[in-house]
Amino acid sequence: MSGSNVPSFVWVVLGIAIFGVSSAGAIFTHVDVIPPLLRASWRLQLTALLLAPLAFWQWYFTETNIKLKVFELKNLSILVGSGFFLALHFGFWVTSLDHTSLTHSLLFVTAHPLVILVGMFFFVRKPSRMELIGGVAAFAGAGISLLDAGDVQGGHSVTFFGDQLAFFGAVFVVGYIVCGRILREWMPLFVYAFPVTLIGGLLLIPASWMLESDFTSFGAFGYYNHSTLWWFVLLAFIAGILGHTGLNYCLKYVSPLLISISVTLEPVIGSIIGWMFFSTGVPGLWTWVGGPILMLGIVSIIYGEHLTKQTVFDRESVQGEYV
Repeated sequence: MSGSNVPSFVWVVLGIAIFGVSSAGAIFTHVDVIPPLLRASWRLQLTALLLAPLAFWQWYFTETNIKLKVFELKNLSILVGSGFFLALHFGFWVTSLDHTSLTHSLLFVTAHPLVILVGMFFFVRKPSRMELIGGVAAFAGAGISLLDAGDVQGGHSVTFFGDQLAFFGAVFVVGYIVCGRILREWMPLFVYAFPVTLIGGLLLIPASWMLESDFTSFGAFGYYNHSTLWWFVLLAFIAGILGHTGLNYCLKYVSPLLISISVTLEPVIGSIIGWMFFSTGVPGLWTWVGGPILMLGIVSIIYGEHLTKQTVFDRESVQGEYV
């Protein structure tokens, strides 16, 4: 669907969704009294609770053959794998927020197109010129941003360790994306999102129990009577439902390319939200220089991949005319 034919309300939904996704990092930093792995678990648990009625409603109207397909061993394995990668993504990313600045965490966790590019180079195909330029720019921007190591921003110091944790969050979200692309070709949105989110939230409970000494002070489901409950409800609703579900809804009307490029704005919008409402500080000089270069590199990778896919599609279409 072309931009001129997109209903005006879709742009409103897209704007709200981008804002919702971008707000998560700032809210997570605000509730840092909770250990990070448990923090991530609570967020996913509450999102799953909000998704549950939507999933059951969608399941009721799902065709029988699709229901049977869900319970095939291969598809159940991919579903569990998706939840596993989601748990790793949130676990590493939320932990990074305690070890580096909000802006740096958001910059590195949104660098998953760079991870995909590297994986594609080794296992699928050589990158196009635009993808290669984007990759070089992204690596250069990341390197420049790291020169701010030691800079204190809103009570958090920029550290290589924290940035590394955020980047691992980007690495593991690729696994989640791959699993999602396989299952979402035929599985309804909420029927997929509910179990994956629930699995991710539950897997983080034993991880928190083993690795975080404060776990017993809060408990696996301690959010129900904790003072931070409404912040986690906001996280689940604004970032989980309005954010991610909103983006999936917009895919019906606008191209995946536009969605992907829009999501790269998360470090900018998230940093502004953090600075305005949660006193997360202003990025350092080298982040101002390297951050935009990193983001432009990511956009180039996304657009380059889009052009490559379009070229392959056009070539196959032309060949098909002569079959």
